[in-house]
Amino acid sequence: MVTADDNELDAFWDIAREHADLSGVPVYMGANPIRALRPPAWAFGATPEQSDEVLGRVLDGTKTATASAQADYVKEREGLPEPGMLGIVLDGAGHPRALVVTTEARVVPFDQVDADHARAEGEGDGGLEHWRTVHERLFTEYADGGFAPDMPVVLERFSVLFPST
Repeated sequence: MVTADDNELDAFWDIAREHADLSGVPVYMGANPIRALRPPAWAFGATPEQSDEVLGRVLDGTKTATASAQADYVKEREGLPEPGMLGIVLDGAGHPRALVVTTEARVVPFDQVDADHARAEGEGDGGLEHWRTVHERLFTEYADGGFAPDMPVVLERFSVLFPST
């Protein structure tokens, strides 16, 4: 698991919230708390190498979606992503590299993930078969409870609000 230094996250957040257009991010209660509260930080992938590889696709715009095993959210006692949620994406060394916002989230069985979502993940040839092969292997190895063809998968779309260089 990739971890980050709180001071480095705070410094990134100070810069990102000034450069990102947070006025268009939906707020679900009264005053806009988005500018005050630092969003959670996390990395894509299960290893530092995967984190860096996937981050590269996020930063170049190839990857605008991701998928996770719903069981992992349950295990970690985390709420599912919702539109408007912000996140700080870390590289494999734990350095903050991008501020992203969730634009869409839904839960579907693995075997009902569609080609449009597979293409938005930006992996391999962008095809559904490739996506299924890669994610079956990933969920078998890393997902809580392993893989099943009908396992609930959290599909999330996002956009980059601020990339660091």
